[in-house]
Amino acid sequence: MKKRRIVIKIGSSSLTHSETGNLNLQKVEKLVRALTDLHHMGHDVVLVSSGAIAVGRKALGIQERPRSTSVKQALAAVGQARLMMTYQRLFSEYDQFTAQVLITKDTMINNLSRFNARNTFEELFSMGVIPIVNENDTVATHEIEFGDNDRLSAIVTALVGGDLLILLSDIDGLYTDDPRSNVNAELIRVVPEITEELLSMGKDTSSSDVGTGGMSAKLTAARIATDSGADMIIANGNDIDNIYRIMEGRECGTLFQAHKNKNFDLLDYLAKY
Repeated sequence: MKKRRIVIKIGSSSLTHSETGNLNLQKVEKLVRALTDLHHMGHDVVLVSSGAIAVGRKALGIQERPRSTSVKQALAAVGQARLMMTYQRLFSEYDQFTAQVLITKDTMINNLSRFNARNTFEELFSMGVIPIVNENDTVATHEIEFGDNDRLSAIVTALVGGDLLILLSDIDGLYTDDPRSNVNAELIRVVPEITEELLSMGKDTSSSDVGTGGMSAKLTAARIATDSGADMIIANGNDIDNIYRIMEGRECGTLFQAHKNKNFDLLDYLAKY
């Protein structure tokens, strides 16, 4: 698959052990190696990583999923630092530089901030750095309650002019129905266009105790990404090798085909979603 600029989003459930909530270091290491490999192939790579709140919960011994915004923000502050420390240590084994980029909705809405953010990404790419992006949960009170990294990754894809967005999730792709409750649900391999009927199929639930983005969020992300001119693929994050399968052009997950909207304006999508 000939794509120059690739954004990869991985969810909390794909980064942690379901039994304990601890980081799955084997999986994180495989992810780091795959992203470094993509960079070595000549691609610009962005990682949108969930997991800050989940890592903070585990570090502080909080068992239940937090509901209070202030608790979520505190956990994110603890977890983001620990998560970045892990990423930087693993990337350094391959002599790959990374950078932390924390974004809020205000960053994207404000014209000057958005311009500066785009320029920062371009400079990082020119320096051979892999940006690691997350919402700035410690200050983004609205986003922390209503946002998710599926939409954020699509917005980042549009911002940097990405060619491909890969959502690594806890599900194989888009199904005709919820496969957890309907054994007859079928995996949809290719979606040529995001229709209102398709959007109505989205479920606002996530099967994970640590994730926030259900299928509805993924379909919204697909609309933003494909309208901006990027293909988007939902694939199972339990197998990091799916990244290689996608880049080799093999059938994997659900492909949402790009259909660039000539009237695309990121601000319109930010206002709507």
